Amino acid sequence: MFRSLTRTQLVVDVVVGGVFALLVLPVDLSIGRFTAANALGTALVAMLMGGALAVRRLSPALALTVAWMGALVQMAMGRPPSLADVAIFGVLYATAAYGSRRVFWAGLISVGVGAAAITAYVMGPVTVDRFDAASISVALAVLIAAAFGLGLAWTTGALVRTGIRARENRRAQEVAEAQTAAEIERTRIARDMHDVVAHSLAVVIAQADGARYAAASDPAAATAALGTISTTARAALADVRMLLTQLRHTEAQGPQPTLGDLEQLYAQVRAAGVELQVDVDPAPRGDIAASVQLAVYRILQEALTNAMRHGRGGPVEVALAWHDDRVDLTVQNAVAARPASDPLVAPTEQAPRGHGLIGMRERAQLVGGRVDAGPDGAGRFVVHAVIPIQAAA
Repeated sequence: MFRSLTRTQLVVDVVVGGVFALLVLPVDLSIGRFTAANALGTALVAMLMGGALAVRRLSPALALTVAWMGALVQMAMGRPPSLADVAIFGVLYATAAYGSRRVFWAGLISVGVGAAAITAYVMGPVTVDRFDAASISVALAVLIAAAFGLGLAWTTGALVRTGIRARENRRAQEVAEAQTAAEIERTRIARDMHDVVAHSLAVVIAQADGARYAAASDPAAATAALGTISTTARAALADVRMLLTQLRHTEAQGPQPTLGDLEQLYAQVRAAGVELQVDVDPAPRGDIAASVQLAVYRILQEALTNAMRHGRGGPVEVALAWHDDRVDLTVQNAVAARPASDPLVAPTEQAPRGHGLIGMRERAQLVGGRVDAGPDGAGRFVVHAVIPIQAAA
C-alpha cells in the first residue's frame, strides 16, 4: 500500500500538501458564500485535499480515498466546487503514474464517476427546475469538461507510468545481459582452466611415471623427465595466473593460441613419451578466422590430453584436412583397458571423465561445428571434429 520514497521526496510532498492547504483556505473563506458558520467545514475540506496531495506518491490508494472523502464532505455540506478541488488532478495523476494495477483502474473509474458527480451536483437543481434542451446542453458541456479535465490528469499519469515501466524494463534487460555475459565469461574461463590444467597434469603424470621407471636404469632420462615436469608445471602456473587475472579484470584479453602454436603442443606431447603421428593434408589455405584457429587448438589439446591420460600404448594419430569450407580433425589412439588390479593405475583413471568431451563439443558449437567422440569397436578411441572455415576479417 505504501511505496518506498526517499526522505527528500517525502519531505517535498508533505510541504507541497501543507502549503497547498494554507494557500487555498483563505481564498475559499474569502468567497462570500462561505460564512463564519461553515468555516470549519471549509477548513476540513482544505485539510483533506492537502493531505491527499501530500501522500499522493507515498500511497496513491490512500490519496484517492482521502480525496473522495474531501469531495463527499464538500457535497454533503452543500458547497460548490472550490480551489481546494485542484488537488484532485494531482491525485488522479498519481494513481495512474504510481499506483498498483488495481489503483490504476480505480483512478480511471474515478474519472468517470467524478465527472458524473460534478455534473449532477452542479447542474442537478437547474435541470430539475428547467428540463429543457438548453439545460441538457449545459449539463452535457459540464460533463464533457469535467471528464476532459479529470481524464487529462489521469492520462498524463498513465503516460508517465509507461515511461517508468519502459525504463525499468531496460534496466532489467541490461542486468540480464550483464549476467549472461558474465556467465559466458565464467564458462569460457572454466573451460580454459580445464584445458590448461588437464593437459599440463597429463604431461606431468606421464613424465613422472617415465622418470620413476628410468630412475634406476637411465638417470639422464629421469633428469630430462623432471626438467619437462618443471617446465610444464611452470607454464601451467602462468596460464592459471592469467586466467585468474581475467577473473579479476574481465576486460583483460590475453593472446589466444593459434595454428602456429600447434607445433609446440605436439612437442609437449612427444616430450611426454607419446608416439605422435601428425598428418596435415590438405594444408590450410589463406587466412583462417581466429575463432576457428582457437577451436582447432583447444580441441586438439583436449583430445591429446585424453589420449595421454587414457591411452594404453601405441601411437596417437592426428589428421587435419583443411578443405575450402571446413576442417576435418581426427585424433585416434588405442584404449585397451588395463586390469583393475594394476598398481600403477588409480581406480579413478579407468574411465574417461566427461568434462573434456563436453568442452570439446562446446568449442566446436561456438564456431558452428560438431564433435563426435567414442570407441570405434576395434580397441581405438576416435575424436572427430568438423568445423566450418570462416575467412578472417
